[in-house]
Amino acid sequence: MADPARARKLAVRIRQIVSAAIETQVKDPRLGMVTVTDTRVTSDLREATVFYTVYGDATQVEDSAKALTSATGVLRSTVGRQTGIKFVPTLTFVADHVPDTARELDEALERARHADAELARIRAGAEYAGDADPYRRPAEDDDADADDPADHAPADDGADAPTASRSAR
Repeated sequence: MADPARARKLAVRIRQIVSAAIETQVKDPRLGMVTVTDTRVTSDLREATVFYTVYGDATQVEDSAKALTSATGVLRSTVGRQTGIKFVPTLTFVADHVPDTARELDEALERARHADAELARIRAGAEYAGDADPYRRPAEDDDADADDPADHAPADDGADAPTASRSAR
């Protein structure tokens, strides 16, 4: 097992070498506008996965995948010459779908913004169907009734009267 920092450095170096080699060394007419987005190297430094995107439609993506697969040997020997490591990792090319997913998320966010703007426009002239404040609140006493002490005194119904006074009757 190699150091994870070494694997990351090697991945960055492989990404640089492969992207430069695709521009200069690979002369396959099937190869479209390829961009190397990321490279990951296993912890034992034996395998490298190169993620790429292609600008174009599905046929150009397919043709570029075939061109990269056929150029794997040339690219691996270039990586070996320029890195100088003992064992050159095998290269595997994988189409990266992150930009497509990001584009779909951006479109979904834009649709949500338009829906929010439409809702705000509709809400601008809206009125409540019932009361503006539908919650019940306790009734407030008038100021004139607050001065009368009889209103605040407990009602005398005789329940609290002593027993002796009841028997005297």
